[in-house]
Amino acid sequence: MIEISSLSKHYGRHKAVDQISFEVARGEIVGFLGPNGAGKTTTLRMLTGFLPPSSGAARIAGKDIFRESLEVRKRIGYMPENVPLYTEMRVKEYLRFRGALRGLSGRRLRTRMGEVLETCGLTDVRRKMIKTLSKGYRQRVGLADALIHEPDLLILDEPTNGLDPNQIRAIRRLIQNLGQKHTILLSTHILSEVEMTCNKVVIIDGGKVKAADTPANLVNSMRRAGRVTVEMQAPIPDAEAAMTTFEEVTKVTSEALQDGWNRFTVFVAPHTDTRAKLGNLATQKNWPLRTLSRRVGTLEEVFVELTRKD
Repeated sequence: MIEISSLSKHYGRHKAVDQISFEVARGEIVGFLGPNGAGKTTTLRMLTGFLPPSSGAARIAGKDIFRESLEVRKRIGYMPENVPLYTEMRVKEYLRFRGALRGLSGRRLRTRMGEVLETCGLTDVRRKMIKTLSKGYRQRVGLADALIHEPDLLILDEPTNGLDPNQIRAIRRLIQNLGQKHTILLSTHILSEVEMTCNKVVIIDGGKVKAADTPANLVNSMRRAGRVTVEMQAPIPDAEAAMTTFEEVTKVTSEALQDGWNRFTVFVAPHTDTRAKLGNLATQKNWPLRTLSRRVGTLEEVFVELTRKD
C-alpha cells in the first residue's frame, strides 16, 4: 500500500527527513513513532500531498505521490493532529459538505454519510452543532470526514491528542475496527496504544528510520538485559552467592522485607530466562518462595533505547 524509497525533505541546510525508506502492506495498522521534531509530521504531509519531497520517491496504492498527486489523494483519508472543523455547522451538514468536496453526490453521498455516522458513533449527535461537542466527539467527526470517500489508506496524526482515558479507549477500539477494512498509518506518542493496536511499528528520529518491525520483534531484539524478581525467605548472603553461580546471571541486588522475607532482583543476559533455575534453587534449599516473576520489556523501552541522546 505504501512504498517509500530514500524520501527526503530539506529546509535549507536542515534535513527534516533524511532518505527514509519503509513499506506498509495492505491491511496493516502501522504505528509511526518518533520524538518531537523527528520528522513524522513532515513525512505525513509529503505522503498526503501537502508538501513536495526534496528527493526520493513514494508510492501509495501504486501511484506516485508527486506525479499522480490527485490520484493519491483520492485513496487517502487524512486526519491531522488538530482537526480543522467548521464548528458553526451541524455534524450532518459538515459531512455532507465534505463528501461533496470529495466528489460524492445523491444516493451515494447519503449512503456514505449514514455509514460513517454509524461507524464513528455519531448517529446520536448528527444534528448537533459541532461547537457543542466534546473533544472526543470532535475527533470522531474528523475521523468520519477522513472516511467519507472510502479511502484505501487512513493516515491519522495523533488521533487521541487531548482525550481522556475513556475517550482514548473508545478511539482505540474504533481504529482496531477500521483496520479490518483499511490500511492505517498511525502517528502517536502513546506507546501503549501502539502495542495494543498496531501490528507493525516504524520508529523515526533525526529524520532517519531507526527501526521497522512488529512490536514483539522490537522488544525481543532489545540490547537491554532482562530482570527477574524473587521474593523468598532466604539468608541474603547465601541466596546471592547461589544465584550468581548461574552462567546467565550478571548481577543480584537484594532488599529486606518484613517477617523474614527478602526481595532479590536478578539481572540476566539478554534473551535468557532463569526462573526455572531459581525455582529449583528455592526447592533444594527449602527456602519458602512467594514471588518469581520476569520483567517483560515494553515498546516504550525500545523507543527510549533507539532515540535517547546520551
